[in-house]
Amino acid sequence: MNPGDRLDQVVDKDLPLKENIRLLGRLLGDTLREQEGDETFNLIESVRHTAVRFRRDGDEQARAELQAMLCGLSHEATVLVVRAFTYFSQLSNIAEDLHHIRRRRAYQLAGSLPREGDMARALQQAADAGLGPEELQSFFSGALISPVLTAHPTEVQRKSILDWQREIAALLDERDRLKLTPEEEVLNEDALRRGILSLWQMRILRELRLGVQDEIDNGLSYYRTTFLQQLPRLYADIEDLLVARWPETRFRIPAFFRLGSWIGGDRDGNLYVTEEVTRYALARQSSVALEYYLAQVGQLRMELAQSIRLVQVTPELMTLAARSPEESEHRRDEPYRLALSGIHSRLTATRHELDQYAAEPTAVSKVEPYVDPEDLGRDL
Repeated sequence: MNPGDRLDQVVDKDLPLKENIRLLGRLLGDTLREQEGDETFNLIESVRHTAVRFRRDGDEQARAELQAMLCGLSHEATVLVVRAFTYFSQLSNIAEDLHHIRRRRAYQLAGSLPREGDMARALQQAADAGLGPEELQSFFSGALISPVLTAHPTEVQRKSILDWQREIAALLDERDRLKLTPEEEVLNEDALRRGILSLWQMRILRELRLGVQDEIDNGLSYYRTTFLQQLPRLYADIEDLLVARWPETRFRIPAFFRLGSWIGGDRDGNLYVTEEVTRYALARQSSVALEYYLAQVGQLRMELAQSIRLVQVTPELMTLAARSPEESEHRRDEPYRLALSGIHSRLTATRHELDQYAAEPTAVSKVEPYVDPEDLGRDL
């Protein structure tokens, strides 16, 4: 391969990123023109072009022009310029994050060796170093990773902004993974345009400082969108990789990834973190976990509609199904659904008992709450 070939490869590799940044920049520019007028749009474009000349070429004349341009802005114009470049940076970051995912997928699809930092690479290196399944099982049994959320990063970030950023990322991912028809591409671009318009019409920062209970609820929103969905996949992936390498060994990976949080429990002199606030933090953390379990059990209940007339089940499952408060005659031959209805009812009772701050649940069955996680684990 000659140097020219390598350069072409680099350009081709980054082309989707550049296209996405151009697309998002164009839509942001359209939004600026529609919302703020041609004069503001032209001002921001002048700032951008002049900054590029200074940054790319080291043009001192451009530097002087940029300084004069920015120093002469009114307060209102300064705010518009700052907001425009802030949102362009955020949109570019979304495109770059997607590009990293794209490159990682391309690497995997090409059948290349695991990359540095991948779990597959780490396990391969462990095996190459002579570690066997017993040593690895022992390692995971004693391992502990505990990232800790603090209140400080959540004080100014608005959940509404993060929600729209995730929506824009999902729309870009759709364009990347699917071959869209012309009509679908128009719908996708319209949705991106709406997302960028919504961002532009929002305050970037909070006007008021969050209370401690607000910080608790805001911090827990990250669990719903990241940890609760991804951690089960992490454990499953590790077990699959271990079994693929040592198929004769049965592995059980314990919960070595344990999340921590200072929010609502720190004792660093914050007068607003009281005993009642800490009780609230614990109750809400419990509730978020149980809400996730309830959703997953509800999904399983929808999927597992097997009839006893067509499948065989264990006596233990039949015992669990017999304890279900489900009264519908339409479920009498569906032991999995009956059992899961019982689990769902007990989880609901558990959440109601542990979270005194939750709204009164509707139609709570007269069932006993779970005593501890092992109690739930046995039923599952």
